[in-house]
Amino acid sequence: MRTPVTIIGAGLGGLTLARVLHLHGIPVTVYEAESSPAARSQGGMLDIHDYNGQLALETASLMDEFRDLILEGRQAMRVLDPDGTVLHEMADDGTGGRPEVQRGELRQVLLDSLPAGTVRWGHKVSSTRSLGEGSHEVTFADGSTVVSSLLVGADGAWSRVRQLLSPATPEYTGKSVVETYLFEADTRHPAAAKTVGGGSMIAFTPGREIFAHRERGDTLHAYVGLSEPQDWFAAIDFTDASAAASRIAEEFTGWAPELTALITDGDIPPVLRPLYALPTEHRWDRVPGVTLLGDAAHLSAPNGEGANLAMYDGAELGKAIAAHPDDIETALTEYEQAMFPRSAAAVTFGDAEAHGADSENGAVEALLKMISEQA
Repeated sequence: MRTPVTIIGAGLGGLTLARVLHLHGIPVTVYEAESSPAARSQGGMLDIHDYNGQLALETASLMDEFRDLILEGRQAMRVLDPDGTVLHEMADDGTGGRPEVQRGELRQVLLDSLPAGTVRWGHKVSSTRSLGEGSHEVTFADGSTVVSSLLVGADGAWSRVRQLLSPATPEYTGKSVVETYLFEADTRHPAAAKTVGGGSMIAFTPGREIFAHRERGDTLHAYVGLSEPQDWFAAIDFTDASAAASRIAEEFTGWAPELTALITDGDIPPVLRPLYALPTEHRWDRVPGVTLLGDAAHLSAPNGEGANLAMYDGAELGKAIAAHPDDIETALTEYEQAMFPRSAAAVTFGDAEAHGADSENGAVEALLKMISEQA
């Protein structure tokens, strides 16, 4: 009997691992805190890269399903000055290696690829502990428990499995994002829609940025980045949507109105999302019977790689387990030795000072150079 695998977290990484294990006939159960697949919105668009995310989907034998999700034209990108001047525009000619899909739709493809009952919903982890000899006990909020001889933490930034391996906890990066949506954009918000274009748009100055992209169904999804301490955001009453949007918009005084409309004309209350990260070189000594993937292992500020890396982690871990079904420690060692440097080296233009809106000098030039190198 091959060692059953217990995965905590039904995000993209955990589900990719579950799918690869299923293809190899390895028993797997996924425990997820959410009550159902529709318990909450699964976020916006993801660009799935040909050098990691797509490789994971190939390993999972889901490339055909993935291609059916691709939103054509969404790889187009433009960089604007705060006054609305277009500094750089990159068209989507269909040849780029980062096609865009909706996160929720991709997650559903992964869920549909698993046998019924693989994911156990409504299982929020309250604690984990070692029982010795590679065995671990997971206790859920309802008091139930499960014992696993191969436990994988795919449970995100605030992972409860991580404590079995590392004392590290995420720290605030010094920046937060305020998220807004504009629906029926072409008819109800035409100026903002024209500014964003058919794909994505970014405008920034030091410490301030507006990034937006066009999702399915004529929706604009904007992320307004501000480099401020958490106390600064705590002084804003986000329960008063109009007042909060107005206060955030004050920080963009002098910007083109078609850009600030992405803040003030939102069709949902603005959502504050502080950004946290683990140490760049986060790693741990091998502990029998347990490992991590995705944000649980290497949370970083958004850089375009998070979901891709989580899926790739899941695929690589699945392959390692399948290659060594009778020697789990060898499988986990091989996986971690490759994963540690891979996650530390993951750098895209999103990591650069320019996109972080923290650079005083040459920010625009740096960003344009990196975009052109990726084109």
